[in-house]
Amino acid sequence: MITAAPRKRAPRQSALTKAEIEQFFAALHAQNPEPKGELDYVNPFTLLVAVVLSAQATDKGVNRATGPLFKVADTPEKMVALGEDGVREAIKTIGLFNTKAKNVIALSQLLIDQYGSDVPQQREELEKLPGVGRKTANVVLNIAFGHPTIAVDTHLFRVSNRSGLAPGKTPLAVETKLEKLVPAPYRLHAHHWLILHGRYVCIARKPRCPVCVVRDVCKFPDKPL
Repeated sequence: MITAAPRKRAPRQSALTKAEIEQFFAALHAQNPEPKGELDYVNPFTLLVAVVLSAQATDKGVNRATGPLFKVADTPEKMVALGEDGVREAIKTIGLFNTKAKNVIALSQLLIDQYGSDVPQQREELEKLPGVGRKTANVVLNIAFGHPTIAVDTHLFRVSNRSGLAPGKTPLAVETKLEKLVPAPYRLHAHHWLILHGRYVCIARKPRCPVCVVRDVCKFPDKPL
């Protein structure tokens, strides 16, 4: 009886050292000292709405819809007064607009009823709002309130795994690792740097390694020339 030879496992990609992690974030900081999110908003409430609307949609597409919307509804009370039909009409160019319109009205009413119309500053409370998950809550906490949270989207997840910075099989695993390893001076802006890096440089199909500022420490084995 002939048995097949065991398959060789692919070599495990090495992780970044502490010194390399420092160099990684120092390079991103030097390139963009004050990174900003790309969603338009005027206050914590409109930021919350914008992030809820951004699920499975581009930031540019959301901004086109929310520009006119936020001019007439920049508080929970105004949003509820606009009504689900009004919100639906305003965001009809965004994917899943029917469900999102329902969630926007429902979360607005909940903010009025339970939080005095204020956006809560606790992740657990934010996640009680319709349409708000952990990633959305982390974005709001970081941008609106200055908490050093890390929102793991597809771009950040890709960069963390591809570079060896914080490999993980799930967004939560990556988030947990990053919370432990990102040096304190870089924590507030860490998720912005990584998202923007994944969106414009470490792109999915053909990463732009020749212009990457963290190329020297990145562990990606297939860097294009």
